Parts: sequence; C-alpha cells; structure tokens
Amino acid sequence: MKKGVVVLGSLILGLAFCLPAVAQPSAKAVETIVIDNFDTDQEWSWACQASRFVADGYPIVKKFEGIPNSLIPYHKDSDPTAQVLGAKIAFNRKGDNWFEIYPAKDNELSEIPFVGTVTQIDFWVWGANYNYRLELLVRDADGRVHTLKAGNLMFHGWRNIVVNVPGYIRQHSRIRSGRKDMSFVGFRIRTDASEAVDDYVVYFDNFKYTTNTLSNVYDGYALRNADFGDSKESSGSSSNSDAK
Repeated sequence: MKKGVVVLGSLILGLAFCLPAVAQPSAKAVETIVIDNFDTDQEWSWACQASRFVADGYPIVKKFEGIPNSLIPYHKDSDPTAQVLGAKIAFNRKGDNWFEIYPAKDNELSEIPFVGTVTQIDFWVWGANYNYRLELLVRDADGRVHTLKAGNLMFHGWRNIVVNVPGYIRQHSRIRSGRKDMSFVGFRIRTDASEAVDDYVVYFDNFKYTTNTLSNVYDGYALRNADFGDSKESSGSSSNSDAK
C-alpha cells in the first residue's frame, strides 16, 4: 500500500513539472509605472469639479513643494524640485457633498490609459483627519465607469494607499475595434453628512500602478491595426509600438 502511494505521489510530481510553461504568467512582464509624481509637467493638467453646494471660488487645484518623508531617500539632488498636487474645497452646507480631481486637456476631461493588465493602483494621500471617503474612478474596456473604494481619510498627514483592481473589471476589449485599455478617470472624495465642510484640503503624490505589460500581447498583435486603405482610421505599420 505504501509503495502504491509513493508511486502515485511521484507521478503527480512529475506531471507538475511537465506542465507547459505558457500556463505560467511571466514575472518579467510585471512593472510599476508612474502616472504622475507631480514634479514635472505632463501632457495633461489636473482639474477639479464639485457637487451643487460648493462655495464660490472653489475648488482650487495647484501644486506645492513637498514630499512624504518615506519618499525623501528616493529623491536625488539632481531630480526636479519635489512637488505634490493639492486641492482645497469648501461647501455651503453639510450633506452628501463630493468633489473630483481629474486629468484634463484644454479644460476638458482627459482620461489616462493604463498599460497592460493592472493589479494595483498605488499613491500617497495627505489626510486632514476629516471623515471623508476616497474613491478612484476607472473606465473599463466596455466603457463603463467603476468606483474603487480607497478608504477613509480620517487621519493626519501622509499615508500610502494601495487599491487592488478587481478581476471582474474588463481591462481589454475582446474584439479588435473595442477600447484598447482600461483608463483612469479621476479621484473622488465624498463628505460624511455630519462632517465639517467649510475648509478642507487634500494632497496627492507619487501616483503609480503595478501591471503585467505583456498579458494582452499575443503573436501577431500589431496586425490588429493594419491599414486596409478604407475610410476608417488606422495606424498601419506604425502601430507596432502598441506591442511594446
């Protein structure tokens, strides 16, 4: 009986080593990509919008010199001056108020596409110890906007926030003509109905994400945008950069 168990165990172990390598995701494809560290200008700016009871002159969004203490060892003297993104808001009454900080071009919403299949979104946020809730807005490959909960902001100073991206969010279209990638829409902050709302500030820094950059790249990927000479826009052979 013992001999039979040993033989069976050896067989199972042998089969495990014979599994095809393609069944295992490549660890080399996992990267951390910085969306914005706010130290330098990007192709987008940051804007803000708020719910109906926002006070006149608000919200205000601007950059300030600063950096979380935990990031100081990684900031070199040769790097640009460390900056953070700040927003100030005030409402005329308590209630279910909210405001959103989002990337913009020419004063219009400009979503930031993610690369690959994202597993985590990571950033630093400065809390003022208000009972407010932070959310991330992302748009999936089908065009639907999803709300990812990022926790409560009832703390003082900087805190690193890591948000896992659920597997049910479709990050790549199953068809050639669909959206190429999931995209970042913005940060949303909601006030608690009983919390003060007359003078609030928040800051963000080192906004990045972890992704498997090759998870959706297949043999012949560049041909998805080949130019057939018809009226529809296509990038032709120059679309090879999509596979990078």
